Amino acid sequence: MASHAANLWVLLGLGLAGIFLMTKRLKKTIKADFGAFIQKLELLPPPQPAPPKAPHPLTGLNFAVSDVFDIEGYVTGFGHPDWLRTHEPSTRTSPVVLALVEGGATCIGKTVVDELAYSIHGENKHYSTPTNPAAPARIPGGSSSGAAVAVAADFVDFSLVGIDTLGGIRVPAAFCGVIGFRPSYGVISNTGIIPVSSSLDTVGLFAKDPSTLRRVGLVLLQLPFSVQRNPKQILLADDCFELLKIPKDRISQVVTNSTEKHFGRQVLKHENLEKYFSSKVPSLKEFYSQKINGDSKISSLTLLANVAQILQRYEFKRTHGEWINSEKPVLDSAISAQINETLYMTDKEIEICKSVRTEMRLAVNNLLKDDGILVIPTTAYPPPKLGSKEIFSDDYQNRSFSLLSIASISGCCQVTLPLGYHDKCPVSVSFIARHGGDRFLLDTVQTVYSSLQEHADTVAKSKLSPNAVKQEHSAEAVKERGNQAYKDKQWQKAIGFYTEAIKLSDNNATYFSNRAAAYLELGSFLQAEADCTKAISLDKK
Repeated sequence: MASHAANLWVLLGLGLAGIFLMTKRLKKTIKADFGAFIQKLELLPPPQPAPPKAPHPLTGLNFAVSDVFDIEGYVTGFGHPDWLRTHEPSTRTSPVVLALVEGGATCIGKTVVDELAYSIHGENKHYSTPTNPAAPARIPGGSSSGAAVAVAADFVDFSLVGIDTLGGIRVPAAFCGVIGFRPSYGVISNTGIIPVSSSLDTVGLFAKDPSTLRRVGLVLLQLPFSVQRNPKQILLADDCFELLKIPKDRISQVVTNSTEKHFGRQVLKHENLEKYFSSKVPSLKEFYSQKINGDSKISSLTLLANVAQILQRYEFKRTHGEWINSEKPVLDSAISAQINETLYMTDKEIEICKSVRTEMRLAVNNLLKDDGILVIPTTAYPPPKLGSKEIFSDDYQNRSFSLLSIASISGCCQVTLPLGYHDKCPVSVSFIARHGGDRFLLDTVQTVYSSLQEHADTVAKSKLSPNAVKQEHSAEAVKERGNQAYKDKQWQKAIGFYTEAIKLSDNNATYFSNRAAAYLELGSFLQAEADCTKAISLDKK
């Protein structure tokens, strides 16, 4: 342990030297632990079992926990000194923490969270904002800022994170360039954790690599062994990619290339979630007409964001309102404005919220089934600069929560995956699987992660012209029209669309194979054979 600590400080010294000039310009002092930890401690695993029993599954790993988990003998701070001052030390340790320690991992400390774990920004004026190792001039994201920083700076192998309500895991993962896992709602116990919003809160993980994520995830989820399955459909949510403030191809092209390599083009599909949720989640509009009485044409993703934010605020006030009213803690102005805003929810509105959750879970489960992955950007914006007012803008909030509320309201599992950098800021993508599809999601991440990193590097360095990118999109749009014509059994019309797509992009095997299928329907066997031969030459899968 001593030699490990010595090596850690050597690496830390090198890391600090690497960002010294940046921090000098920022006039910010970098703490030795990057400001990640609120308290150092040590929970050691039990002795290894005697042979021939297998060693503990997490042997050799160390981890940190967000300061919302109870640990016996320590006060759970909840990101605020007034909470720390007014609460007693915990009398027992959270079962989730115990499960990891008993599994062979060593807990080395508690990490900083946003005030009352409420926001997604990662700034905390009471304990100072942890430094984002991936972009020191940028915010780390919240609420679990310290836990993400601890992993990004290599202080720990993984972090146990609480809580992801509306992005508390996913946003820091995206901004700090680490893997973040929000499991399906309810599959991991919330016992011994301070709640934010009981119907949305989910415990999760940060890790630097997919092997560690899967290794720890399977211990936490307590899943039985099953044969690994490949996804049969990977759905790119086109309208969600339109929300991005960076070129959408920087992310979508990476996923497309990696999918083709592992599973073939045939599994790639495109989806418009705005239209899908509008038809499958009718309670969204019912809630909006009840609560806001606004424009009925507002998008279903925006409605979803509104429901999630109102639900978070309502449940937080119901749980912690009495303490806030009695102690009157000094809160960040933005958090205070949300918490203290007058909010009255009727019983009917609560029932509509429950209906939205039920309908959303059913809608996403039906869309993905047991073998589908939904692909969306994790966040719309790159990490904003420290102290930026951008995070309070309506545009930032609307775009962010439109993406984050999909998994929060449906309760489905989501993994955030780093994809390198764009303009010196971390870039990420998120994979979502149906509720209960956690093992399938972790297995898929394990399969594609290395390929995603390779293609991210390639795409970041590519000099593809804007016109070439536009042609690729046009070809895809024409292909989709061909697919619709094929479904309608309009074979000649389908051939025309596929031919147009080939003219726009003649290196896409799918266009040739689709046209071959249409030719077969017309009995044009020579043309079908030629197209099949061309498709195989482009993509053997």
